Amino acid sequence: MKGQNGSNENKKDRKDTPLRIEYTPEQIRALVQPLMDKMKLRESPEKMDMLERGFEFACKAHTGQYRKTGEPYIIHPIAVARIVGEELELGADAVCAAFLHDVVEDTNTTVHQIEENFGRDVAFLVDVVTKTKKEQYQTSLQVDNFRRMLNSIRHDIRALLIKLADRLHNMRTLSSMAPDKQMKIAGETDYFYAPLAQRLGLYPVKVELENLSFRYRCPREYARIEHLLEENKKVNQPVLDRFMDIIRRKLDEVGIEAHVESAYRKPFTILRKMLKRGGDFKHVKHKNFVRIVYKKDLKSPNLSEKHLAFKIYSLLTDCFKEQPGSLINYIDSPKENGYQSIQVKLLADNGKWVEVHISSERMRRKSMLGCIVERNDENISGWINRLKASLSDIAAHKHEINFMDGVRSSFYNDDITVYTPKGKSIKLAQGSTALDMAFAVHTLIGLHAKYARVNGILCSVKTPLSHGDCVEIGTSDDIEPQPEWLDHVLTYKAKRHITSYLKNKSLHSFNRCPHCKPIPGDEVIGYQEKNALVIHRRDCPVVISKASQNGDKVKVVEFNSDPTILYPVKIHIHAIDRNHLLIDLISCLSDTLKLSLTSVNTTTVDQIVDCHIDFSVHDYTELKQAMDTLRTIENVDEVSYLEKG
Repeated sequence: MKGQNGSNENKKDRKDTPLRIEYTPEQIRALVQPLMDKMKLRESPEKMDMLERGFEFACKAHTGQYRKTGEPYIIHPIAVARIVGEELELGADAVCAAFLHDVVEDTNTTVHQIEENFGRDVAFLVDVVTKTKKEQYQTSLQVDNFRRMLNSIRHDIRALLIKLADRLHNMRTLSSMAPDKQMKIAGETDYFYAPLAQRLGLYPVKVELENLSFRYRCPREYARIEHLLEENKKVNQPVLDRFMDIIRRKLDEVGIEAHVESAYRKPFTILRKMLKRGGDFKHVKHKNFVRIVYKKDLKSPNLSEKHLAFKIYSLLTDCFKEQPGSLINYIDSPKENGYQSIQVKLLADNGKWVEVHISSERMRRKSMLGCIVERNDENISGWINRLKASLSDIAAHKHEINFMDGVRSSFYNDDITVYTPKGKSIKLAQGSTALDMAFAVHTLIGLHAKYARVNGILCSVKTPLSHGDCVEIGTSDDIEPQPEWLDHVLTYKAKRHITSYLKNKSLHSFNRCPHCKPIPGDEVIGYQEKNALVIHRRDCPVVISKASQNGDKVKVVEFNSDPTILYPVKIHIHAIDRNHLLIDLISCLSDTLKLSLTSVNTTTVDQIVDCHIDFSVHDYTELKQAMDTLRTIENVDEVSYLEKG
């Protein structure tokens, strides 16, 4: 398994393994045989001979080495090779490189020996994914190796795919690691590998990496959401089963062959929806969806995939009520990662809207394998070319902006297209603001941006932009970048120029992260800064970013409550109006629970109350007790915690 820097466990780690599980040669062979059987169906006898030799070479090289799980180390290369060959469906050279991906780093084998035995292509792939250790790193071992890997991809993305497979298996077996190493590896996965998988169109890999990372970063919260999803499934699955039975019968009647299934979103996706909306689990919409994957109509070979998708859509809307405005056509306008489908929301017999995805087998396969399906896809080659160009720029300004932040902000988000008043199109990362747009137009416009007009409407330069917006930027020589601007830009160019402008300003360290504002009882982790150990919530994007680049500074800490220290928190209450509601809310906190209130802000529109209350608590248990008690008050519908940074 990979260690804390993403590298293989060192020899000392293996010697210290308390329990070893011995495998016979027959058991090892049984693990690799399914892969060999599948590869034989699509590879030549010569390539199969190379795979057999690669497997035997790896077995011999890793003899006597063990993983933290106690298993022989060869189990890991076999698992990575199976992901590469079976799940990602790559060719023999990539699978052979997966067998050998750790032998140079972890044994006395050289890249030259790999080339002599297996050819230049396999040697190139092994060399790219091998961690290079040296006495002094430009940034850190992790970041230097990320930089080397990204610089080596050229137009061949297979090295990245092998690295993703390596990371996926490490995450699947992360339970054997210590909590601090789990946090380090999970943070690195969140920050680098999961977004990379999304950008390459490998949606299942991205989802699995995100959820495994969430599971080890915040095990308590993960288990809570997982339990709530299971309870929700018990209630809603019968409704979905009836809904899908109607769809299957309707498709059978008209002779359309399709697979219909229900799917539930994963805990991390649910958490993201909760944080985006600022609500709780109960109020998250569309925790599940129905997927319809249709086969090509052999009776009507001239009927296009799009026509067949809309034919299915038409049949469904004859049976179910459609939510107005819910139709999304991702066939004509695919997502940045290549995803295609028709999506629509239909009314089930329980009175709730069900999200339905309609796609062909080809579309479904592409959503699973992304760039692998269409290796010459213009979008992927364009992405790689832009990556190479920006890596040079990032390297030239390495003292002004963090390398990984530059890569992530430039390439790890879906794109949107916005327009200047003269009609010039500008591509930005999804989530970019008018300030990002200003820097994209010209550096001086960004540095002196005062206001924006988005689609003719006057607004702040911090306003997020949407696909298709027309944006005009107003400037003033009196305006200059402020530190908070960095919180309102996403693109690498904007961050670099703002950081450069502010580089002479001093930065202060904190003992408690000012972004996530942890309180005692939260799931926390420590990060060693220059002058202090800073405590972060485990889901804090700041520490996830830092851990992905300097994981050795991650520390296991205890953050216990102190009866002399209070922490400010903010909650939101959504309720139906009635007499004395506000009095009951305040009385609950101040009289019953003896908490100190700082401010109360409430608005009522059409008998619906939105109330924000600031108060102080000693720890998370006290906060949870307050929220649970508030939920019992008559007419209160939802209570959510807002002070999460």
